[in-house]
Amino acid sequence: MTAISYASRRPPRTTSDENRPLVESLYGRNAVYEALRAGRRRCINVLIAEGAREKGTVSRALELAEQRHIPIQRVPKQKLDQLGPVNHQGIVAQVGPYPYAELSDMLGLAAERQQIPLLLLLDCLQDPQNLGTLLRTAEIVGVHGAVIPRHRAVEVTPAVSNASAGAVEHLLLAQVTNMVRTMDELKERGLWIVGLEALPQAQQYDRANLKMPLALVVGSEGEGLSRLVRERCDLWIKLPMAGKINSLNTSVAGSIALYEVWRQRASAVDDAEA
Repeated sequence: MTAISYASRRPPRTTSDENRPLVESLYGRNAVYEALRAGRRRCINVLIAEGAREKGTVSRALELAEQRHIPIQRVPKQKLDQLGPVNHQGIVAQVGPYPYAELSDMLGLAAERQQIPLLLLLDCLQDPQNLGTLLRTAEIVGVHGAVIPRHRAVEVTPAVSNASAGAVEHLLLAQVTNMVRTMDELKERGLWIVGLEALPQAQQYDRANLKMPLALVVGSEGEGLSRLVRERCDLWIKLPMAGKINSLNTSVAGSIALYEVWRQRASAVDDAEA
């Protein structure tokens, strides 16, 4: 898959137009550690609560900070509590804004790895926990990048990073103004668009061929895929339901589908090597 530049179609973003803070407070052991390990954000300092147990992940995070000459401040726990009702686990990192990527970066990563492209498109998710959970699964199964709308959807916040256990700090993620146009661009690059939606014409998720270059589209909580996004899909897959409840949480359903894509591709590799 040859990488393509979308720079001419999308102007550079600035903090002022996006109203994004110049400094964010990442909280929680895994979010802080993975942000330091990934090294994609500028880290201003690390705050550790006085009396916190400096072992395990916290210890590794402090070691990375020391190696990179990032100031470490030991402060009263009450100072970290000022973040609000969050589980900061005694450690906070003050960092620069999340570094969003471009579609070209994702396709380039697939080419660099010599892998069949796999992207995740998220259609207007609202819940930071759902977004974080899906991005955690995406990173684990080797998704080359995820795409979220720039408007009417949750973006990457410290809550999302914490919910993803820091996985979002390693994952390429793009914000786009028009998801349908993005789907059309990906089709032009040879990707199939697969919607996760319980439609009559949808195939059972484990019977569909998911080995080709594809972008999996997961809809929002409660609403599912929006009409235009649904209509742009090349095919749809659904999960079987046997109980009285006829729907799954969007992050659970999306994670199951992502693992099925991974399973099919891993099986194809095993068969080729046999």
